[in-house]
Amino acid sequence: MKMDTRSLMLALMASAAALAACAKKAEAPAAPAEAAPTAPAEEAPTAPAADYAAVAAAAVADPARSADDRKDDERRKPATALEFFEVAPGMSVFEIEAGGGWYTELLSRAVGPQGSVVMQNPEGFLSFVGEQINARLADNRLANVRQSLSIFDTLDAPDASVDLVTWVQGPHELYYKPDDGSTLGDPSASYAEIYRITKPGGAFAVIDHSAAAGAPETSGNDLHRIDRAIVVAMAQAAGFTLEAESDFLANPEDPRTIAVFDPAIRGHTDQFALRFRKPR
Repeated sequence: MKMDTRSLMLALMASAAALAACAKKAEAPAAPAEAAPTAPAEEAPTAPAADYAAVAAAAVADPARSADDRKDDERRKPATALEFFEVAPGMSVFEIEAGGGWYTELLSRAVGPQGSVVMQNPEGFLSFVGEQINARLADNRLANVRQSLSIFDTLDAPDASVDLVTWVQGPHELYYKPDDGSTLGDPSASYAEIYRITKPGGAFAVIDHSAAAGAPETSGNDLHRIDRAIVVAMAQAAGFTLEAESDFLANPEDPRTIAVFDPAIRGHTDQFALRFRKPR
């Protein structure tokens, strides 16, 4: 069939419009694909805490401990104490005022060969406990222990290097006044030193003879006791947080107003136990 000119022009215009529409559709950006939902990230598993009770029991039961040391186990309750300290294998421990090393031996066994213990005493104490220390450390029998001699406000350890600091029956000594006018350390500076050497997240554990609530600092010199509130205040002022306390060495029969060397109470004083934590 013969198409007239007008019909031909209309057909050509319709075809051009259709082609333009197709081109425009092809140029339009494709709608973005919907992102697949992201699976929530799995939390890293928390490392299980050490079995502190088992570690403590093994240290106390170690056959290398002497019979003389074991004689004091019933009244000093070392398994309970070590569990309260939360000592574990591999730890670094700084033991302030270690004396003859009764606790040093236990701490050494608890931290094991991968751990370490610093046995600290003021040098003046050697006239009282030097022979005991020499026997304790003879022939490298406690290979993970080193001795350190200093007063309490000059501790022999780098900054933030220690997992656990212990001070058993000792903070009252900061208020002891030797006859020669010397000092065992400034109280505030001593607590600051403990804080300095403790790792972030590390612990500071204290056991001491209880004075009556509200007793003055001079009780440390007069009775060799201290009010627990003084220890808490000093440790907190240094930056520690009180984490736990225990009465496993409490003795309600102790009047807390007589010297710890009084025969009526010696070896059986009322004692408090505190554990502080350095913030991370």
